[in-house]
Amino acid sequence: METLKDTFRYLVGGYYGVLELDSYELKEYVLKDIENYIISFIEKNKIADFNYQEEAEKVKEQLDLKTKLQDSLLVLYKIDAPMDLIWMIKQKLKEWK
Repeated sequence: METLKDTFRYLVGGYYGVLELDSYELKEYVLKDIENYIISFIEKNKIADFNYQEEAEKVKEQLDLKTKLQDSLLVLYKIDAPMDLIWMIKQKLKEWK
């Protein structure tokens, strides 16, 4: 079962996955949408004794790019992101196989 902490982690991982995509010209807009989604998630799901900033730093530092890109697919579907971006990420992930 997915916990609120796990959800927060993959949202942040997805943010950093999109951040790594230098070839996508509109990534700033998508990043803002993801950021707003994360803020809304935090406001709706307060987790007692959970340091969001510290956890976001851990995710940024500890997850590899492949995992961040996989997380980004989960997030992008939630925010109804452009399909060309989703396709680009899927192609990048196929390169790892």
